[in-house]
Amino acid sequence: MTQESIWSTRYRDAGEDYLFGTEPNRFLAHRSTLLQDGRTALSVADGEGRNAVWLAEQGLEVTAIEISAVAIEKARRLAAGRHVQVDFRQVDMLAPGWPPAEMKGQFDWVVGIFIQFVGPEWRERQFEVMQQLTRPGGRILLQGYTPKQLEYRTGGPSAAENLYTEDILREAFADWIIEELVEYEEDISEGSGHRGRSALIGLVARKP
Repeated sequence: MTQESIWSTRYRDAGEDYLFGTEPNRFLAHRSTLLQDGRTALSVADGEGRNAVWLAEQGLEVTAIEISAVAIEKARRLAAGRHVQVDFRQVDMLAPGWPPAEMKGQFDWVVGIFIQFVGPEWRERQFEVMQQLTRPGGRILLQGYTPKQLEYRTGGPSAAENLYTEDILREAFADWIIEELVEYEEDISEGSGHRGRSALIGLVARKP
């Protein structure tokens, strides 16, 4: 099965419900003041729209990319119901030659929330794409799980190599200004997909 079919099946099986809920990720939402330092935002692997819609509600001009057509359809319904505009695009962010030249360096914020669907062999490419999309002086915000999440099993991948450590993120953003890198545990409630005690890591890094 392709990534598109895997994720579309998951989102379709949720029915009218949203697999990860309709409220924004908490790490993202708690940085709402910081997000005002910018005009444009891109949410990658955005799913059913919860984070992109919230970013638009903060007054940002938002683009969201997602591989699943089912997720995008639900995301558009969410945006319409909340009366905001988001440019939703069906995109495989790991596709050869992506992103196109006109998108490179265009975003004040590039946001990746729980995008750990790839292992180390693709993670470098994933981060490279996000870095290309960020304008000089812009920021990347990441939220992910640490390896301890395998003990909790309350969401996220089952493969340890997909999970983040501080060392992985420091190395990936070695040429950037790391403004925040925090590892912590928290009870989260994001739909049926993420629920319960979780081992988390959050990053905010600025492009030189």
